[in-house]
Amino acid sequence: MHSYSSLEALFEPASIAIIGATSDPADPGSIVAANLLNSGYKGKIFPVNAEGEEVLGIKAFSSISMIPRFTDLAVICLSPAEVLGAVEMLAELPVRAAIVTSSGFGETGREGYMLEQHLAKMAKNTGMIILGPNCLGLMNPSLALNASLSVDYTKKGNIAFFSQSGALCNTALDWANSEGVGFSKFISLGNKAVLSESTMLRYLANDPDTKVIVGYCETLEDGQDFLRVAYDTTCKKPVILLRAGGTSSGAKAASAHSGALTGATCAYNAAFRQAGVLQAVDIEDMFNLAHAFSCQPLPNGPSVAIVTNSGGPGIIAADMCEKGSLTVSCPSNSTIDEMKSFLKPYASLYNPVDMIGDATAETYAKTLKAVIEDDVFDSVLVILTPVAKVAAEVEKVAEVILAAAQSSPKPIVACFMGGHSVSGARALLRDGGIPCYDFPEAAVRSLDALTHCHRWQSKDWPIEVCFRRDIAKAQSIVANSRRIGLMELVELDAQYLASAYELPVPETVLARTSNQAAKAAKRIGYPVVLKIASPQISRKDELGLIATNLNTPQELRRAFLEITSRAARRCKDAYITGCLVQAMGPKDSHEVVISFRRDAQFGPLISFSLGGIHADMLGDVSSRLAPLALNDAQEMIREVKAYPILRGARAGTAIDLGCLEDILLMVSQMASDLPEIQEAEFSPVIAGPDGAVVANMRMTIG
Repeated sequence: MHSYSSLEALFEPASIAIIGATSDPADPGSIVAANLLNSGYKGKIFPVNAEGEEVLGIKAFSSISMIPRFTDLAVICLSPAEVLGAVEMLAELPVRAAIVTSSGFGETGREGYMLEQHLAKMAKNTGMIILGPNCLGLMNPSLALNASLSVDYTKKGNIAFFSQSGALCNTALDWANSEGVGFSKFISLGNKAVLSESTMLRYLANDPDTKVIVGYCETLEDGQDFLRVAYDTTCKKPVILLRAGGTSSGAKAASAHSGALTGATCAYNAAFRQAGVLQAVDIEDMFNLAHAFSCQPLPNGPSVAIVTNSGGPGIIAADMCEKGSLTVSCPSNSTIDEMKSFLKPYASLYNPVDMIGDATAETYAKTLKAVIEDDVFDSVLVILTPVAKVAAEVEKVAEVILAAAQSSPKPIVACFMGGHSVSGARALLRDGGIPCYDFPEAAVRSLDALTHCHRWQSKDWPIEVCFRRDIAKAQSIVANSRRIGLMELVELDAQYLASAYELPVPETVLARTSNQAAKAAKRIGYPVVLKIASPQISRKDELGLIATNLNTPQELRRAFLEITSRAARRCKDAYITGCLVQAMGPKDSHEVVISFRRDAQFGPLISFSLGGIHADMLGDVSSRLAPLALNDAQEMIREVKAYPILRGARAGTAIDLGCLEDILLMVSQMASDLPEIQEAEFSPVIAGPDGAVVANMRMTIG
């Protein structure tokens, strides 16, 4: 973790050295110097080049060693081979922070990667923080600071932006300048050899100039650290991230771009969900959400009033609300009575409030006043299509919305549909702090995000649950398995490990003959399950090597012979030790699957689904990262589309959800305690109205 004072030197430097600035205006160092002067930076600037030639009228130094001691920040614009030497000399002065704009590091291959690793190690040993390499630099408008390669500058605002991609930084600047939006901090992360998204979140969470944090990322190297930092940050202010590299092609491109490998998409999705991060679906969505959060308050609830002069767009907006987490509530009776006094008889007084096509600016003003004052509504969406009377009053309607927003504690967003005829009104709204969208879908998406953020920041603290377990026993089982060369634990070996975590498992006995199986069944009690016992056979059900609901010794013996002979035919190389006799699971039950696998970035990813086709064919799976809190386990079960089946839909049997939650939490503890286990599957977990048992499990040891 980097000290706040070092980050202060990066973002609020009183003096800046530019290593590699020359008299050639096309050189990167000279561009940085020009940008500092043009932005109005008031601190001291120390150009450095081998000749000691003047840069833009500023005296230069011929050596890094000549820079005044305790200079806050250095911007290094040298070839990759010269960067390490420069950093070493800067650390001796000492300089607390550096920006490395040079490319030719991890993004270029093995040699560049090794160079980048040396740079990171040097920063760690010297205590210097480094932004980059392969980055544009940063901007801090409150300090009139443009320590970057971008000639475009930004006005002061309340959006903090960071990005791995320099090209996206330039795109963001162009968007902000065209929309009249400003930034509090603007950061190009580059290859993130030292400073990452987590560091930026720690700093920006406490930055008084920042209201909303927006970022573009391709990889997150320390996923667990990001999860902790992002959670703490989103409790204070919204974080919006656009993540690329979610497909195999995108991941390959991201690796070539930044020199890093991306993690599994479901792990990233789970991390963002658990940390309260709003995930943008594309670049346009990222900018739309950033603007909405920068200028609108959070709503107190999900109820939206839709005010429109055209039925079609209002219906589309209502559909989008219902697809998300928003509600389209009916106005109160007093509001309906008030609107009856000034709206036409054939107007729709219910939500959406359709004032019909002959609505005027005055109609908009009265309707807005009515719905804003109605306690039923938490936010307002205003839709305008340039038809009939309002076509000549589009800008007046914009002024009406701005006036209503000044006295409203509720968020208001607008959707002015059309082109040239509404462009002036859109500009008025944007300048006045009202997000204005081309189509209803984007407007509803912004209100949905604002509502999600309020719900997240108002939630109760997660409940951490710790079950009793025998860690020493579990570690001993794993160590013994590794020592004898087992890469997978199945059947009884896996049950021994499960017992260390007190996972509910049915009584199970290994029988080598049909007579032993009959004796075991008599002791366990009929009905029983019979399954083949072999460390080489894990998918027993797919091979027909399981028999269930056996009620008599005759059925049991016949099933024993059928299963063992079938296994001998179908799995000729497998070592068969006999059959497992197992107690049947709860009556009126459902089969579910609980599993985890270890993600390279984030650690154990826990998954939950119903058994059968729900996961394999339909992809109906919910996921969270370990360790799980109680609310995580509860949400996982309720997120799957098949959840109504578990609650007894269509005269079915409702199962005991508490038992499933306990198993999820126990599995989470196992995954966190035992890093040697790379994957584990508990399938099926048989859940009924009176409890649940883990009928079968297998675990892969790394």
